[in-house]
Amino acid sequence: MSDSLTTKYIQIEGVQQTFKTAKGPFVALQGINLTVAKGQFVTMIGHSGCGKSTLLNLIAGLTMPTQGHLICANREIAGPGPDRGVVFQNHSLLPWLTCFENVYLAVERVFGATETRAQLRARTDDALALVGLTPAAQKRPGEISGGMKQRVGIARALSMEPNVLLMDEPFGALDALTRAKLQDELLAIVAKTHSTVVMVTHDVDEAVLLSDRIVMMTNGPAATIGEVLAIDLPRPRSRIELAEDPAYVHYRKAVIDFLYTRQAHVEKLVA
Repeated sequence: MSDSLTTKYIQIEGVQQTFKTAKGPFVALQGINLTVAKGQFVTMIGHSGCGKSTLLNLIAGLTMPTQGHLICANREIAGPGPDRGVVFQNHSLLPWLTCFENVYLAVERVFGATETRAQLRARTDDALALVGLTPAAQKRPGEISGGMKQRVGIARALSMEPNVLLMDEPFGALDALTRAKLQDELLAIVAKTHSTVVMVTHDVDEAVLLSDRIVMMTNGPAATIGEVLAIDLPRPRSRIELAEDPAYVHYRKAVIDFLYTRQAHVEKLVA
């Protein structure tokens, strides 16, 4: 793989996204330029309405930009594809299927034409084992916790062996202890799979703990990238050890300063 493809695995060039509304055109994003290197973990953070999820949907190919281009592995993103696995805050599991069957559906769709049923089942088993869900494989979504449902969603995305894992606030609806456990598990999974990850979050500590780079978005409408912060913390990372690490504290303060001083909510400014 060329150095250019490694360092510019995802390229976002001059992207603008405008939506038609009853009140006229609404510019959600403008002037978005960003590159993501292969194997990097990048988080996007910003206030509600800053276009984080809109940008993630553009990378996923779920929507097309009004202007500009998005490229992944030297190919223009023209729609969804198995090279980009997506995990949403809402796990979107089919409630009548078991955990195994929910993952198997994705495996079959991607590899069904080239692999045997035994190979497809093995892939499914491996994905569930990766997120620690082998004992719950035959349970249905209604029989497992919220954290376990998110594990199934992650397993489903990873089972397709995507080049890029896209995550839209996957732990946002979980309690603090479950969220922390899944963050630690995600760190271990990414270390094992060497995945390229782009993740939307609203949690400052989550962003600093997980990221190689944090993309901080300005307020909408017409949101853009205000600053990109490189996180130079060694891996593997321990949340306990990092809690009093001066570098961790510095990065955390930098993100908080951007969000709550430089990009303070309009409501607070008015008040």
